[in-house]
Amino acid sequence: MTMSHILVVEDEAEIAGYLRRGLAFEGFSVEIAADGPAAITAARERPPDLVVLDLMLPGIDGLEVARRLRAGSDVPIIMLTARDAVPDRVAGLEAGADDYLIKPFAFEELLARIRVQLRRRQRIDHPVQLRYATLTMDTAAHEVTIGDRRVELTAKEYDLLELFLHHPQQVLTREVIYDRVWGYDFGGESNIIEVYVRYLRQKLEANGEPRLIHTMRGVGYILREEP
Repeated sequence: MTMSHILVVEDEAEIAGYLRRGLAFEGFSVEIAADGPAAITAARERPPDLVVLDLMLPGIDGLEVARRLRAGSDVPIIMLTARDAVPDRVAGLEAGADDYLIKPFAFEELLARIRVQLRRRQRIDHPVQLRYATLTMDTAAHEVTIGDRRVELTAKEYDLLELFLHHPQQVLTREVIYDRVWGYDFGGESNIIEVYVRYLRQKLEANGEPRLIHTMRGVGYILREEP
């Protein structure tokens, strides 16, 4: 089996070396980029299977690197930062990161999160279509349509919608959504789910289509048709 290639974007040489040694020992191919421009070049020349991305970088910061990578790729991005405030975590995820880890961190936790993201990225070998009402998701082609209209989604919007489509007419609590889509809990003060539900609604209802994702106040959300 081909080893997964990980791009580590970190300007602190000691941390970069630590990650290179640890990930190589675990069987990964590792490339280091010390700043934003080098990261973008490396990702273009040798597309990685996953990116470990520091937030504070010289040249171009991690948020902008994430946006540029996400514009042309669905590569999983795990963001590293010393910033522990919820708005900073939300900003990282909205820029395109799939996960977020606060420095200092345990290597074992980073490794676990890397493996979760790589498992999520594995593609199935045969087409599977998920349908509800006029909504269709082709998980092999990674395409979503509502009626005859194709809907363009970001990677995280797609993951959230896929969760709803696997559980139609079932109330999904915030805790379940956090665990299944983000893999960890932000805590009660985060509004990341509300933000992404709003994004999905805007895209699914762009041509006046009826609402399918409904809020169950104090509980969570449900995918259902209104009577």
